[in-house]
Amino acid sequence: MLDALIEYGYIGLFVASYLAATILPFSSEAVLTGILLMGGTPWISIIIAAIGNWLGGMTSYYLGRLGKIEWIEKYLKIRKDKIDTVSHKLNKKGAYISFFSFLPVIGDVIPVALGYTRANIYMVSISMLAGKLFRYVIIMYTFKSFTSFF
Repeated sequence: MLDALIEYGYIGLFVASYLAATILPFSSEAVLTGILLMGGTPWISIIIAAIGNWLGGMTSYYLGRLGKIEWIEKYLKIRKDKIDTVSHKLNKKGAYISFFSFLPVIGDVIPVALGYTRANIYMVSISMLAGKLFRYVIIMYTFKSFTSFF
């Protein structure tokens, strides 16, 4: 499946990045690396990946904002006690914690919990986009330094 997304180029990268920001186990990093290996423009690839990943995170935020715990548990596979635990910690940190929504495991819960607690949409949006962009810049520079060895 990842090969098919790589073949679609930037559109495949956008789709992979969007899906990776939801609870689906998906590797946007592999697609980004594939695009870069095929000669994709690094900064265009990063911007597309960051926007796709950000939109996926914002989708999770809105699902949390709906406040239907049954839906969150059924479709997102996130238990209520996990949302409550993260929500409690997020109340102390505010919407800026969405910067860290790129982290593995907990990163999928952060946008849902922020939506559930109705955190400031503007701050969540800006912080999340900055975090997603940061993530892909780090991946790009790691890729560049790794490929320079060969």
